[in-house]
Amino acid sequence: MAKAPRVLDNSPEHLQCGDVLNPRLSICIATRNRADFIGETLQSIIRQCPPEVEVIVLDGASTDNTTAVVTRLQGSFPALRYERQEKNGGVDRDYDLAVSLAKGDYCWLMSDDDLLKPGAVAEVLRILDRGHDLIIVNAELDNFDFSKVLDGNRLGFSQDRVYGSDALDRLFEETSGYLTYIGAVVIRRSIWLSRDRETFFGSCFIHVGVIFQDALPNGAIALATPLIAIRFGNTQWRPREFEIRMIRWTELIGKLSNIPLAIRKRCYPLRPWRSIKSLFFYRAKGTYGIDDYRRWIRPRVSSKLDRAKAWSMARFPGWLANIVGLIVCSFPYRDANVHLLDMKTSRFYFANWFKRRPRAAKVQAAQTQ
Repeated sequence: MAKAPRVLDNSPEHLQCGDVLNPRLSICIATRNRADFIGETLQSIIRQCPPEVEVIVLDGASTDNTTAVVTRLQGSFPALRYERQEKNGGVDRDYDLAVSLAKGDYCWLMSDDDLLKPGAVAEVLRILDRGHDLIIVNAELDNFDFSKVLDGNRLGFSQDRVYGSDALDRLFEETSGYLTYIGAVVIRRSIWLSRDRETFFGSCFIHVGVIFQDALPNGAIALATPLIAIRFGNTQWRPREFEIRMIRWTELIGKLSNIPLAIRKRCYPLRPWRSIKSLFFYRAKGTYGIDDYRRWIRPRVSSKLDRAKAWSMARFPGWLANIVGLIVCSFPYRDANVHLLDMKTSRFYFANWFKRRPRAAKVQAAQTQ
């Protein structure tokens, strides 16, 4: 019989144990309004979980059928814990709360719409025996229904890489870009809880802030073999992509004072909104416009020239930017096929104008919830 979900109010009595007494690994999923996807994700996980693994789903006040989907699966997997909040706390707070509720020595911060490949849990458990504080799990990128692999190796490593406690800078240089994907993170729970997390609430990348704010005493390992299949084109924050990628990510990188400034600047521009190329790319994707300019760029830019360039890109015809983007993405380079799909999901993509507008509006409304 499925268990009734608990509603969290963050009081101490809610931090009680589940069905696994001493799990080695807690797979933590923060979710909201993903009833159409989270069932498949959970099935890919629980079918391969041994007794020393628990799964925690932290629901940020979903208004869809998420509760029914998750509680139905609890009947066949008692170590699946479902915690529902009365209010949505945001992705950073929700993952942090999920880790706080976990009982495992390690927490895998899994996404809510992707799939674990067969044998993934067993492989991670095997790697845990090596005692690293962080495991970075490689992934492949698939299309929306997993019928086609777009990129078979997102991390791009041909063999596992080990990083000692003194190699945080190299870890940042080689993996931080990939670590924008939270499902890659398996971290020692005690490390997570001992570090500052509140500083990174609202960044959408709390895990990156936790990992790189200080050295990892027992180092890290990045796995070359992909253990996750990512569902491309299903991100809920696409309407906020410019804000998240260009503003929130940049602000987070600026807070990582333990990483030398020269390395941070080499990896990521300190003011990416000054790049015409970047602005044009987001315009072609349909995620940058005049409202984004007014809210995010104008307050940050004092140069009249930079303001003029940013304003011009925000006003540039989106359909024309998209056509140019499609042409550029037709040339071979890494992630060209991924960027091409980005262009085709743009509101400016010519084929989308032939679709029914009410349907497009409905999808966009669902994504922004």
